[in-house]
Amino acid sequence: MQMQPVLEIFAPDGFALWPTGEHERYGYLVLDGGLTPAEVGTAVWRLADCNDVDPDEDDERGPRPEDPLGAFLHGLLTLPNLFAPGGFRVTDTVTGTVFQPGCCSGLEEWRAWHEVTDGTGEGWFGHDPEAVAQRTDGIVRLLVDAEDGDSPVIELPVDELRRLLAGAEQNLRNFLQTAASWAEQQLPEQVAAVTAALARALDLGPAT
Repeated sequence: MQMQPVLEIFAPDGFALWPTGEHERYGYLVLDGGLTPAEVGTAVWRLADCNDVDPDEDDERGPRPEDPLGAFLHGLLTLPNLFAPGGFRVTDTVTGTVFQPGCCSGLEEWRAWHEVTDGTGEGWFGHDPEAVAQRTDGIVRLLVDAEDGDSPVIELPVDELRRLLAGAEQNLRNFLQTAASWAEQQLPEQVAAVTAALARALDLGPAT
């Protein structure tokens, strides 16, 4: 079994504030410490772009800066609740079955997996497909699409899922460290703010 944190991604069109890579539209980028600088640049672009929300007139975040970089980063740096489209993808490497996050799932809510292992025993991880996890008697069933009566299912012991979760969290932390180093090179004046924002977007503490 393999569990990976993935960010829904596509290649930015005409973006020139920092180097980015090329990716399949609406594919997934695995977040870990082994990403190239261009891949990190794409991930940071995606997180900034999907949180690029204009402030209201009475918004406490203040007006959008006039400079292109400050304007683009404004939402990422100031929004209290950030969205990181994606989630944790589980792959049964024997059968090839893949349980992946659906629409409206976000990495900022990855700790919901702990409800599956140690809480209510249930978790919802997006729709289209309806990705649902259920725990019964120490076994977790991952339904690729709960709305499909013939949905593929991955079954694994809850202790194995706990181990996979620990590994996926470490991958996120490794990504955050790599992104912090990237920001030192690409965004030296905003490195602390950008790193802190990425940590919030991924529900992690600061990079160490």
